Amino acid sequence: MVDSQANIPSPASAYGAAARAWNWRRALSPTGDRGDAVFRALLLMSALLLVLIVVAMIVAMWRNSLASINEFGFGFLTSLTWNPVRNQFGALPFIYGTIISSLIALLISVPLSLGIAVFLVEQAPRRAARPITFLVELLAAIPSVVYGLWGIFVLAPALREYVFPSLARTFGWLPLFQGTMTGLGMLTAGIILAIMITPIISAVVRDVLAAVPMSQREAALALGATKWETTRVVLANGAPGIAGAIILGLGRAIGETMAVTMLIGNRPEISASLFEPSYTIAAVLANEFREATGELYTSSLVQLGLILFLVTFLVNGLARLLVWSVTRGTSGTARAA
Repeated sequence: MVDSQANIPSPASAYGAAARAWNWRRALSPTGDRGDAVFRALLLMSALLLVLIVVAMIVAMWRNSLASINEFGFGFLTSLTWNPVRNQFGALPFIYGTIISSLIALLISVPLSLGIAVFLVEQAPRRAARPITFLVELLAAIPSVVYGLWGIFVLAPALREYVFPSLARTFGWLPLFQGTMTGLGMLTAGIILAIMITPIISAVVRDVLAAVPMSQREAALALGATKWETTRVVLANGAPGIAGAIILGLGRAIGETMAVTMLIGNRPEISASLFEPSYTIAAVLANEFREATGELYTSSLVQLGLILFLVTFLVNGLARLLVWSVTRGTSGTARAA
């Protein structure tokens, strides 16, 4: 006889399967609801997909730059020569141009950005703060090519006719302010970058200062502090977030392409003068990648892109961590205040 109950699961096994399904749903959803578990699983897959895309980009650039890495090794980062005709490639002029132009942008932009953010959060009336905030953030949405065109037709001629001669007369004894003043060069690129990153730094610093609990301001005022002293307390409280905003602006300046390409002069040389043309990693990629013919030429450009990608990725990651460390526990308090 065939046992009719042989294929019927026992109550214990059925309970075990139900418990495993419940534990799986509980792992994905605190409520144990199947719909919540599926929704959370989809979000997790989306996040993992972004991580995989980033890893795939790094791997692809690494593989395509192996010819340059094997040919030049570490000397690629320290060589001054960039001669595609002779297959001689060195990244140092581009690294120098990227770093110096970004630092010039920070030196100009950081004081302006801090002043704008402090004014909007601590000084400006609410009716005036909202439209000004909108205008500042609107500047961040302007395409970089528009900044480049404005720089060519307005900024560069003004610098060549008025600013650069004044700097040369006043500080001409310094190598930084010597050389040919064509209007296109390192200083011009740094100024246009400063204009472009000021809205970004201002917006982030404004959010960081607004996240500082109102009790900090009230406590300082109750102790007899002036408005300026109270503002100093707020700045000290949000210092890590302000540093993150500055680094975030640095990441934008490092990766900027079109405006810098149009104004920096595009000459792969290292010069002490800020008036002289220079080159950045992003600019050389935009100018020469379509013209690259040999395998070594293309591989060198891809290696430059890999360097730029890794530097920008690390800088932006550090900025996000610094901003998050300030805003994670204080945003709700600031809104309530």
